[in-house]
Order: sequence, then C-alpha cells, then structure tokens
Amino acid sequence: MISRLVFVIIRVVTALGLASVSSALFAQAPFPNKPITLLVGSAAGGSNDIFARAIGKHLQTALGVAVVVENKPAAGGILANVLLAKAPADGYTLVVLSSTFTTGAAIRTNLPYDAQTSFTPVAMLAKGPLLITVGKQTPFESLEALVAFAKANPAKLNYGTSGVGSINQFATEILAEAAQIKLTHVPYKGMSPAVTDLIGGQIDLLIASAPSLLAQVTGDKIRALAVSTASRSDVAPSIRSVGEAGYAQSAVELWWGVLAPANTPQPIVQKLNAHINKVITSDEMKNFFIKEGASPAAMSAEAFAQHLSTELARWKRVAQAADIQPE
Repeated sequence: MISRLVFVIIRVVTALGLASVSSALFAQAPFPNKPITLLVGSAAGGSNDIFARAIGKHLQTALGVAVVVENKPAAGGILANVLLAKAPADGYTLVVLSSTFTTGAAIRTNLPYDAQTSFTPVAMLAKGPLLITVGKQTPFESLEALVAFAKANPAKLNYGTSGVGSINQFATEILAEAAQIKLTHVPYKGMSPAVTDLIGGQIDLLIASAPSLLAQVTGDKIRALAVSTASRSDVAPSIRSVGEAGYAQSAVELWWGVLAPANTPQPIVQKLNAHINKVITSDEMKNFFIKEGASPAAMSAEAFAQHLSTELARWKRVAQAADIQPE
C-alpha cells in the first residue's frame, strides 16, 4: 500500500516537473510565437491604416505569425495610444502612427500618457513631403513672390488647415516664422473642405500632403509653389523645395512609424526594427510608398527615438511662438 502511494506521488511529481519544464520552455520560446496586433488610431482608408496593412502583410511572412490590424478611430488617435501604453511590454501589441503624434503632444498637456516615456520607438516606416500650394486665382508663381506680397500685406493672405494643431498648421506657421510673414489661419474639419475652398478661391494658401493635393496640381486646379522638404522629393521631383527658395530652416516632412509599450525588451525591439527595415527597403515597398506620396525611411530604433524627441521639442517651440492652442 505504501509502495503504491509512493508510486503515485512519484508520478504526480514527475508530471508536475514536466509541466514546469514545458511552461519554462514555452516562456523562453523565441519571439514571436503568437499573433502580433498593429493598432491604428484612425479609420480604414487613411495613410496610417494603408501603411499598417502593407507592412503587416510583409511582416506576417517574415516573422511566421499572424499580424492583425485593429482600427481604433477615436480622439484623434489618442485611444490607440492609450491602449498601447497599457499593453504588456512584450512586442505583441504595436501602434502605427504618424506626425500628428508629436504635433498633438506639443499642444495637449492633459494626455493620458507621456509621449516620450510611455512608449518604446521601434522603427520609422516612411517620410513624405507636404506640398505648398495656392489657388489659381492668386498671382503667385513662386514661393518668393508669395513671401514678398505677405511682407507688404501682413495677415491679408489666409491659409487653410484640417484643424487647429494639425501638421498643416504647424508647417505653415514654421514657414511664416522663417519668412517673417504674418498669415491668417482658417481651420476646417478635415482636409477635403479645405481643398475645395482652395480650388474655389475662398482661401489663398494650403500646405498639405502630396496625396491630398497632387492630383489637383497635375489637373491644373491649383498651383504648387514648393515641397516642404529641404531638397527635392522623389514624390514630386519637378517641384522646387523650400531649401531652393531660401527657407531650408522651415523644412517639414510627414513621417509614419511604429511604437511599442515602454520597457519592451531591446532584443524584441531590435528584431522588429531589423525586419521592418528589410521590408520597407524592398523594391516592392519603395514603389508602394511613392504611389502613396512617401519614401521609405529605414533607421535604427535609437535614431527614431531621437527623431521623435527632437520633433516634439520643435513643435512645442512653434506652438508657443504661434500661440497654437488645442480646440
């Protein structure tokens, strides 16, 4: 009887030991070993969503696990960022976002997360220029001509944006600062009505992404004076840059990137960064980005972190100088 009891105990202990070993082996399984979620803080169809789905498809093949895109279109992307900040720091929940992450953080002091300490930068995906455009009703054929008129007529020219605190407003205000001119802001609820009013002559100037404006430029409905980058862009190589016009210090680029929760282990960050950089520099993705008004921007996770820090400081300064307040 005793020997039988001992036998049972040995079997139980052995089973528990095997279970313990199995759990330990599972815990040490190489990353990734389960599906990865890419959060997107906007609805389907926007650039963040389009880029997330393109990257996710290629990462799924490269990493051998499912990569699922989840749209969380609320509060201008804040909901997705909150969900990421609260997620486990294991690399299985990421967010794909863009320049509005830093412009929003520059003017909002009550965010439920810290833009610098609540996240771990993983990789930049792409960069793209903004187009500096004017209505056909204006006489301006160059950025220099617009600046000369604005200097002689302070606040007479008005510019549209997709809303207060948008990258459009920041890009216009930093150009105005560099050129030492004063413009009048006309905020819209989205880019579409602003483009419509630029074509119709209700506003004079609009600085926005290439996908938002390039078709209207090539269709001769509006006039492009420059791209917002220091040198010419592959997205619109025939259009002069702000650097060529003498305002390189006002250069602005849209960007898209990937963040993980704070304290995500560096080996996981480095693995994701390496795979993402390989994906975005493929010929297929280069062509994809150009069609979407951007170019691949492979860099280390550390370089991306420095970029975010520098840009956040820049936009805070611009917001203070131009008195940009959240709505």
